[in-house]
Amino acid sequence: MTKLSILLISFFTFQAFSQTTSDLRKELNQIITTKKATVGISIKSIEDKDTLSINGNLKAPLMSVFKFHIALTVLNKVDEGKLSLGQKIFIKKKDLNENTWSPMREDYPEGNMDLTLDKLLRYTVSHSDNNGCDLLIKLVGGTKEVQKFINKQGIKDFVIKVNEKQMETWKNLYINTTTPLATTELLEKFYKGVILKETTKKYLYQIMVETSRGLTWLKAGLPEGTELAHRTGISGTNDNNLRVAMNDVGIVKLPNGKHFIISVYLKEITETKEDTEKIIADIAKATWNYFTKRKLDN
Repeated sequence: MTKLSILLISFFTFQAFSQTTSDLRKELNQIITTKKATVGISIKSIEDKDTLSINGNLKAPLMSVFKFHIALTVLNKVDEGKLSLGQKIFIKKKDLNENTWSPMREDYPEGNMDLTLDKLLRYTVSHSDNNGCDLLIKLVGGTKEVQKFINKQGIKDFVIKVNEKQMETWKNLYINTTTPLATTELLEKFYKGVILKETTKKYLYQIMVETSRGLTWLKAGLPEGTELAHRTGISGTNDNNLRVAMNDVGIVKLPNGKHFIISVYLKEITETKEDTEKIIADIAKATWNYFTKRKLDN
């Protein structure tokens, strides 16, 4: 084969890839442009390195997505030997706030019981328990410790100053923030084993796969049975039907065994909850189709 032939093949392969990426960007923009929300998206193939972002530097309220960051901080202390998954934590009745989402409180309404750290993490990560979240923040030494640990991973676009209890105040919903790009970077480092040891990495990945929340968000845009390790976050609405944020971020396993990261943040939303869920699902579906089509094309 001549050098000219090789150059021509390389050129047309690049052109086909570029056009496909452009098509995905166009499709995503069509999904979000007319919606009554500000949307930030970051997508990255872990193995193949191709990336796409729309409003990737959007400063977005985290909501319960920050439970992933908290879990990383907790499990780092497990790696250091300062905590263990089997250790028991005494939970008082006063720790179980009645005015918040808490499957743990529903299971143990009277409190005053011991739960293992493993169980507390599962409540918090898999089931988005707000009381469990605040107990974990307290266990690691407060939000400043979470901030310090995440910054130490090279993630600068991240702020955590308030816990779930404090976020019952409307203005505090805007305090904890990150960006889609920062989330994708952190998820990639997590998946590649840069942050945690292999055992704790696999543990956190699995309890993210087992999440019971957001089944009509990213997950709804993927084929049934697709492996998705994710973390969701949502605020309530005010009297003007304004929702501060709805988010879903995670790692998707493709049929060929490869993975892509997808971080979707919506803020200042006046769409209905159902329509907002569909936005996220449609973004996931378009992204899945892009990566599976690329497999066929290549």
